[in-house]
Amino acid sequence: MQELYSIISDPGRIKTEGIAEKYVTDNLGRLQGTCDALVFPVSTEEVSEVMKWAYANSVQVTPRGAGTNLVGSTVPEHGGIVLDLSLMNRIVELDEDTLTVTAQPGVLLADLQAYVEARGLFYPPDPGEKQATIGGNISTNAGGMRAVKYGVTRDYVRGLTAVLPSGEVIYTGGKVVKDSSGLSLKHLLIGSEGTLGIITECVLKLIPKPAFVMGALVPFDSLKTGIDAVIRLIHENVGPTAIEFMERKVVALGERFMGVTFPYPEASAYILLSFDGNSESEVRSNAERARQTAVRNGALDFLLLEDKAILDEVWKVRGALVKAVEAVSEQEPVDIVVPINKTADFIAYANEVEQESGVQLISFGHAGDGNVHLCVVRGERDAEAWRNDLKAVMSRIYGKSHELGGLTSGEHGIGLSKKPYFQKATDPAVIAAMKQIKNALDDRHILNTGKIF
Repeated sequence: MQELYSIISDPGRIKTEGIAEKYVTDNLGRLQGTCDALVFPVSTEEVSEVMKWAYANSVQVTPRGAGTNLVGSTVPEHGGIVLDLSLMNRIVELDEDTLTVTAQPGVLLADLQAYVEARGLFYPPDPGEKQATIGGNISTNAGGMRAVKYGVTRDYVRGLTAVLPSGEVIYTGGKVVKDSSGLSLKHLLIGSEGTLGIITECVLKLIPKPAFVMGALVPFDSLKTGIDAVIRLIHENVGPTAIEFMERKVVALGERFMGVTFPYPEASAYILLSFDGNSESEVRSNAERARQTAVRNGALDFLLLEDKAILDEVWKVRGALVKAVEAVSEQEPVDIVVPINKTADFIAYANEVEQESGVQLISFGHAGDGNVHLCVVRGERDAEAWRNDLKAVMSRIYGKSHELGGLTSGEHGIGLSKKPYFQKATDPAVIAAMKQIKNALDDRHILNTGKIF
């Protein structure tokens, strides 16, 4: 590894001893890897030179950003180099004419959003973890609550600069809106979890910032009634920005954790809506049409959250649900996605599994796109019982999602944690095609090897 010092001009950006544990794991800290060197590049050129050396010497490389990943995608399973891109954190250019922003991969999502919004612009993708990096968001095709109206990260990536495992630098896409110029390598890299190339710069699409935002909390006597109402809301084209569902039992955890009280404690489930638009009249009109549709379809009430402080508080409870569960017990996060009309069926099945297995399952998620978040709660189980019960529960719920026409992950990616469930649910021909692409771009299998497939 001494050759790395001839590539990285600042020796302080290379560590070969005393490497902190956080650099060889993910946000959960339960999967641990090893590495021989930790390198902090600051440019595409440095990443390229490191990869050229690693390729020539068949040394494993694991790229990482802020380490907020939840499925082990940043765990260096085979040692070698951890390439931390967090110092590549510059916003390179804001181009208001093309409505794009060019950024390095280490820019935090929260910082990018604040930067463009201060200038009257808007970056719609809104994953829950705001301290994640843009490069990490792109590498996992992160989703978030606003996907129902605006789409996911993939929909806002116009161009990428990436370093291939060989060290070769490629530029794909650009500031253009349309691109039918050959294979879309950009989309191949998005969501590949750092297995095909290392993103070193990105061009992102922006839109004008919405002028008015409003929310609504809608209680129901059952989750199925709420999900059925959501389907009608989508059909009525009332334009919600986000549609979230929460069962009462998880809201109760959030209430205790945040020290707040939700209205309608007798409700079994809640749908949380947000609306945005260019004028107050437009947003209020959409909210009123949503109210009428919800009430016609079984809502107990339709509570407009017009006070921004209250709106923020309610959404903070939604955003803190995982932390509320973690405050009680260790949990395994799951982010299965099913067809929208199968969401209630899947949650009903998860509740059956909870009753039959004795393993607590906390569910909430994105009602507008079928992305279900489950927290599988450890409770008081010892290590062996937890390992066995978790495996049994995960096999059942992933099997059910496949049966309902769902997929293994909607947002978090596959990494190491979900690999066995992904492989079981995926057509072997699809896995084989993925492996062929990996072999073509990384013939020496040195870049984040062992993840996904």
